[in-house]
Amino acid sequence: MLTSQWIYEAQNGWSKLSGSDIEQAQIILVFGTGTYFINDSYKELSKKFPKSIIVGCSTSGTIAGQRVDDITVATLIYLEKGSVEIAYEDFMEAEESEDIGKNLALALNKKDLKHIFILSDGLHINGSELTQGFNKNLDNDVHVTGGLAGDGVNFEHTYVIANDSAKEKRVVAIGFYGDSLEITSGCFAGWDEFGAERLITKSKGNVLYEIDGKPALQLYKSYLADEADELPSSGLKFPISIRQSLSDKPLIRTLLGIDEEKQSLTFAGDVPEGHHCRLMKSNMDKLIDNAGLAAEHAKPSSQNADLCIAVSCVGRRIVLSQLVEEELDAIEEALGKDTLLAGFYSYGEIAPLEGLVNCTLHNQTMTLTVISEIV
Repeated sequence: MLTSQWIYEAQNGWSKLSGSDIEQAQIILVFGTGTYFINDSYKELSKKFPKSIIVGCSTSGTIAGQRVDDITVATLIYLEKGSVEIAYEDFMEAEESEDIGKNLALALNKKDLKHIFILSDGLHINGSELTQGFNKNLDNDVHVTGGLAGDGVNFEHTYVIANDSAKEKRVVAIGFYGDSLEITSGCFAGWDEFGAERLITKSKGNVLYEIDGKPALQLYKSYLADEADELPSSGLKFPISIRQSLSDKPLIRTLLGIDEEKQSLTFAGDVPEGHHCRLMKSNMDKLIDNAGLAAEHAKPSSQNADLCIAVSCVGRRIVLSQLVEEELDAIEEALGKDTLLAGFYSYGEIAPLEGLVNCTLHNQTMTLTVISEIV
């Protein structure tokens, strides 16, 4: 397996950043700023690599090696024995999410399928239902990872490329095939829970109306003190954990918006009635350490990793601020300097929880997909 990275600059176009000389990549992953996707610069990349499959998405920060910045980077992947295919769907309403997952899973579920990596619209999809569509239509030995596109901290427009000009309201899935491939994943968070564990008493989809029978926004603000004046942006620093029963592993949900009139909170994933919830706050050291734990968990068993695709949450970038590259250092320390690191900061991460098979939607995690090829 060979990899390389190219960087895009508006005045100079594409130029090589690092890695191998690859004449013909099977697939190219493009992660970058919304401006790149709006301007349809995809066409320039497709002219440079006309036989390559090109997929990608807008981000809340691009990861290239040990660098995090608001740049656009293409990662070229050449597989010596393995192969890739893509399937994608455009949609109109979030209610289509589970069917989209089903259709994409069935389209890619062919002989020697090893893994599926998803890139999705970050604002209009129901990520929880999307993952259910995949889980219900794939064998247990096929894992699914990926992420939801970002738009900085604007939360206005997200874009996805699927071998065509970028569009909103699109989901693309990449199928990796072949016995030569080993693909592993790790997903860890590092946030601290605080306050009492409470019950979600009224919600619909990803909108939370009442906690313990009280208006959700009112209760949420009571915990935030002065930070409440900066909502909804300050909510990225204070996600919630949810779990159906006290014995379950919690999932994290990031705040996307508030409604003062309805006193409701809108999150980046489902917050079902009857689930328990608890507020969370950042712990810098734990956030960085858990990025390293994700890498340790994703280490391939057979050899050194060739490529690591990192999908981290926009909230982590905001909280870590100037320390954000330290979570990439933790990944490099675990996987080694020979592993190319690519990826982006997202509006949601997709991966199985530790020890489980089915994928689910996460927020505020560092999620890694590690690809190695044995030749």
